[in-house]
Amino acid sequence: MTDDARASGLSDEERLAQLGYTQVLARRMSAFSNYAVSFTIISVLSGCLTLYLFGMNTGGPAVITWGWVAVGLMTLFVGLAMAEICSAYPTSAGLYFWAHRLAPPRTAAAWAWFTGWFNVLGQVAVTAGIDFGAASFLGAYLNLQFDFEVTPGRTILLFAGILVLHGLLNTFGVRIVGLLNSVSVWWHVVGVAVIVGALTFAPDQHQSASFVFTEFVNNTGWGSSFYVVLLGLLMAQYTFTGYDASAHMTEETHDASTAGPKGIVQSIWTSWIAGFVLLLGFTFAIQSYDGALGSPTGVPPAQILLDALGATAGKLLLLVVIGAQLFCGMASVTANSRMIYAFSRDGALPFSHIWHTVSPRTRTPVAAVWLAALGALMLGLPYLINVTAYAAVTSIAVIGLYIAYVIPTLLRLRKGEAFQRGPWHLGRWSRPIGIVAVAWVGVITILFMLPQVSPVTWETFNYAPIAVLAVLGFAAAWWFASARHWFLNPNHERTHAREASRAGAPDPVDP
Repeated sequence: MTDDARASGLSDEERLAQLGYTQVLARRMSAFSNYAVSFTIISVLSGCLTLYLFGMNTGGPAVITWGWVAVGLMTLFVGLAMAEICSAYPTSAGLYFWAHRLAPPRTAAAWAWFTGWFNVLGQVAVTAGIDFGAASFLGAYLNLQFDFEVTPGRTILLFAGILVLHGLLNTFGVRIVGLLNSVSVWWHVVGVAVIVGALTFAPDQHQSASFVFTEFVNNTGWGSSFYVVLLGLLMAQYTFTGYDASAHMTEETHDASTAGPKGIVQSIWTSWIAGFVLLLGFTFAIQSYDGALGSPTGVPPAQILLDALGATAGKLLLLVVIGAQLFCGMASVTANSRMIYAFSRDGALPFSHIWHTVSPRTRTPVAAVWLAALGALMLGLPYLINVTAYAAVTSIAVIGLYIAYVIPTLLRLRKGEAFQRGPWHLGRWSRPIGIVAVAWVGVITILFMLPQVSPVTWETFNYAPIAVLAVLGFAAAWWFASARHWFLNPNHERTHAREASRAGAPDPVDP
């Protein structure tokens, strides 16, 4: 990768104006803060542990361990390809804007439209997955501490409460959110170190290396071990989502054309290392595999902590995990709202005039924050009738986001040498890295739409394809009925009206 020192002579605001947007959001984030948002959303203490039960049933220790290694490598290829494009187009619009600039002129608006809709779907699903996971772990802690009976209804109430908390923080605690995102990095790093250290030195016995690296478990009902191994990759792939947040925060970041791409790549490789250490710590420390699977808390990592460390230490470290998950969900709502803000700024969502309004006090898109929270809640509600709903939500997150991630990369490959690089780029490695990224996303898109449990019933059905097709169908219908005439069309009267509105927007302030 290359970070050119050639200065364009343009400020961040001038570069944004070149891309067609007026600076409205307050630009107050440093490069570290930009990285912190993506690292927090990836959150190994959230993704790895909330799907640990899924991993234990779908491949077991061998797939948990080696799946993390393989998926992390493939994700790094995807992230590198995205980062190069982010450097060329540092705007909150992110992926759909990239697709528009890289596609052939006649079809550019269509590419951007569908990329944006997949991105919105994926981001809402990621927010749902993170906060639902936090609700599950919080329910487990309340069960241990206060004999709180965990039921689907109560889990949904905890889920809704956490979403409201994150909505309020993003509405009224703008400065606090920025501070907490920075704190979150150290919370994750120190938290992983403390948890793994405790699981390494406190237990009287550990599992063998053979168990951790080769033990295969199949509790899915499927007969094909190969199929189960592929399904088991979902645990790692879901964790490696949300790092496009660095792109969506570029309009609020200084030196965005280098800070944004660095934030994407650094968040992936640091999470890759931290997650591997964390998974090894938990898997080596399993005292009873069946006992963890059948834990009355419903959360195997909580049971592993209790069995290995005792009640007091186990519950304290469970609080560390829950804290990380709350940090993660807060950052996800932040990034999700910026995507909604940018997409509605171009009129692409129903009632767009509401979602791209910006608070005159905080210079943040408050309405978009609450739409992100409401959308996440709606995706989590099927848990009341479908016991595998959480895995379906994570599948939706992976499918939606990774399709949106890879479309600009595919278009960049088609563009070839005509692509005008930004100051951070991959040089001669751009094409081979892009090809690997596109191929990998093609595989996981098909894979995570497939049934995860056998026999397939209404209670175990993977509803990810239905959610994806419903959103795609709505976007397609709107496109052909109306949006193809005006979306990103500089000559249409709707575009002129939006530009006039932007021109009258107040200058950004730092409250």
